[in-house]
Amino acid sequence: MNIVSWNVNGLRAITGKNFYDFINEFNPDILCLQETKIQAGQIDLNLSEYEQYFCYADKKGYSGTAILSKVKPLNVSYGIGIDEHDHEGRVITAEYENFYLVCAYIPNSQTELKRLDYRRVFNSVIEEYLVNLDKTKPVLFCGDLNVAHKEIDIKNPKTNLRNAGFTIEERDDFTRLLSRGFTDSFRALYPDEVKYSWWSYKFKAREKNTGWRIDYFVVSNRFMSEIKDAYILNEVMGSDHCPVGITI
Repeated sequence: MNIVSWNVNGLRAITGKNFYDFINEFNPDILCLQETKIQAGQIDLNLSEYEQYFCYADKKGYSGTAILSKVKPLNVSYGIGIDEHDHEGRVITAEYENFYLVCAYIPNSQTELKRLDYRRVFNSVIEEYLVNLDKTKPVLFCGDLNVAHKEIDIKNPKTNLRNAGFTIEERDDFTRLLSRGFTDSFRALYPDEVKYSWWSYKFKAREKNTGWRIDYFVVSNRFMSEIKDAYILNEVMGSDHCPVGITI
């Protein structure tokens, strides 16, 4: 089974590019999307083989997540059950027989770190959410987590130390999550590989490969033995992010 996660930076926009070509060629069993930027009724995906689940932000044209799945989940829930965190369409959880799949778009701390305090609260809340799920069955936590964890995960670590996504606070929060029974699947399988999943649209960043690895599959430690591969599909265009995935 291949499970893929992709921040599409606008689902309507990418369907006019290479979205369907990617699905036809790569044929993921489950596709998790972030930053869909749509409301209910704004798009009708021509993908009849997939069960389709969408979590919408209250604010139009903002955030949003989705799970497209060839395997019908046992249950699907939206948000994390705390009202103050459930208005931006950031989390969908699909329960399958052997695991929970949590698709997330973690808040960006923004310029001048004006949303860092909220981001850290969200980090803490979703950490507890994942830990509680993990008590029942293993968790696959994927999406745009908006943090480059280690210096190997970012092209220019020294000049980004106080920029959103590479602050000590955000990286420490990610370390703490991993310490509670989770593994960064790609880094576990490829400890020394330099590969990125996001590039700024500015300064020809993708052409120069001046990127960040901020898209992940974080899995329960006890499920790592089921992970046959983890990958980053750098060659797939269409968004400022590329897809990432795992093979179970």
